[in-house]
Amino acid sequence: MCKLLKVTGDSLSPEVQEGDFVLVCKIPFLFAHPRPGDVVAFRNANYGTMIKRIEAVTPDRQGLFVVGTHPHSVDSRRFGTVPRHQIIGKVIWHIHK
Repeated sequence: MCKLLKVTGDSLSPEVQEGDFVLVCKIPFLFAHPRPGDVVAFRNANYGTMIKRIEAVTPDRQGLFVVGTHPHSVDSRRFGTVPRHQIIGKVIWHIHK
């Protein structure tokens, strides 16, 4: 239900930086739908495991438009919405390096 991931890349910098760790957990989404502002980890077929902030949720709540804070972030602006079934979980704890 929870896993610790090491951050690679600078998609969410300066808040989350390369080498930091995040604890990702599915439990919060058992009680509430993902919503804008949540930081989530998910799997993308072309880019692997990614961590981004939800900017918007599709009306049927099955797709998430996710973005990074870094200007050159690879995110939904490039690959479209993330299907909800690809979500690993919500970032519930951030450990700075």
